[in-house]
Amino acid sequence: ASHPDYASIVSDRHHGRLVDLLDEARLRGARVVELSSQSANGHPRQMPPALVFQPPADLRLMKEEIFGPVLPVLSYNRLDEVVSVINNGPRPLALYWFGNDTRARDQVLGQTVSGGVTVNDTLMHIAHENLPFGGVGESGWGAYHGETGFLRFTQQKPVLVQSRWAASSLFYPPYGATFDRVMALLRRWL
Repeated sequence: ASHPDYASIVSDRHHGRLVDLLDEARLRGARVVELSSQSANGHPRQMPPALVFQPPADLRLMKEEIFGPVLPVLSYNRLDEVVSVINNGPRPLALYWFGNDTRARDQVLGQTVSGGVTVNDTLMHIAHENLPFGGVGESGWGAYHGETGFLRFTQQKPVLVQSRWAASSLFYPPYGATFDRVMALLRRWL
């Protein structure tokens, strides 16, 4: 956190919220490891990255979107435990999968719901202009960006212009001799 390029938290209120999340985790017995003991350049809203090991599921940290340098770390023995943890909480805005095991990755992605996914990186599904971005459930509804956003926020007006001699006109009253012939043919074939 001492590098001059290290970013600040967006506001005092948001910084305070992140500090409160870490304080609550400590109070409830989770192990919190801050990766640096000082803020960058002494700026009051710069917060070192923090890992929170085995946080209880009912912590705000585990229920809210974090939007800061705080990473909950949960251990597990079986992959279905991970799927269960994800599915038993609020739908995440983003899911990040790190690893090369495509079978395990496909299991997690196929059995969970999230706003978007980035594999072996973070945030890139949000930054890509051609991918829709949005949440599910508490993290949002719908998607936008690029063509998806254009279509989402545009009232599309469907217009169908039927030919004067369209075949569908055979099925509208008043029925005539042509209709009777078509129906007779259909009855023979069916």
